[in-house]
Amino acid sequence: MLNTKSSTILEKSREIGWVLEPDAKQLLALNDMDVTQHYWTKSKSEAVKAGKQIGFPVVAKVISPDIVHKSEYDGVAVGIANEDELRHVFDRFSQLNGFQGLLVEETVAGLELIIGGKIDYQFGPVILLGIGGTGVEIYQDTAIRMAPLRQTDIESMIACLKGKPLIKGFRGAQGVNIKLLTELLLAFSNLIMQLEHKIESIDLNPVMCSPQRCCVADARIILAL
Repeated sequence: MLNTKSSTILEKSREIGWVLEPDAKQLLALNDMDVTQHYWTKSKSEAVKAGKQIGFPVVAKVISPDIVHKSEYDGVAVGIANEDELRHVFDRFSQLNGFQGLLVEETVAGLELIIGGKIDYQFGPVILLGIGGTGVEIYQDTAIRMAPLRQTDIESMIACLKGKPLIKGFRGAQGVNIKLLTELLLAFSNLIMQLEHKIESIDLNPVMCSPQRCCVADARIILAL
């Protein structure tokens, strides 16, 4: 059963039909998933304070109920090196429609993966794992299984990917932490099953995975009508 705080997040998002990223990340964290350290800031002074607390360089994203796909509006800035750059980004993003603040978050290194879930009208909840980032639509290197996932399903999904060597370790590079990736996918599967009648889809892209960590850097949750 979905916990009370998670239910509250979904209910307050129903008016716009999707969950703002900071709320989506809070929901994921409440359900045992690692997410990037982040702060929802509503002024330049708050943004600078967050940047100092996290440590530069940081990432900044626009928060707006009018903007589902932030990259289409140039609403994401990476590699922000200092306070002045962060103030400039705040000023620029504040001109975008529906601006409700700036999400300031840590910069995380690793292999970019995508984890997605949707409610198929015929099969019910299904989960996708693939090589993520901006090239996901070009490479289309994904594997899909019906939820709920078992560990054997996850092993099979990884084995099906053309990018499997990147996950396992390629040309001397360390692979990702398979244990942490598996734990994240199992937690995601559990959440999808709880949300079966409440959502249309969830996209986690990118999920940044390294030998030390596997965490969600961006999340989008679309609610069911």
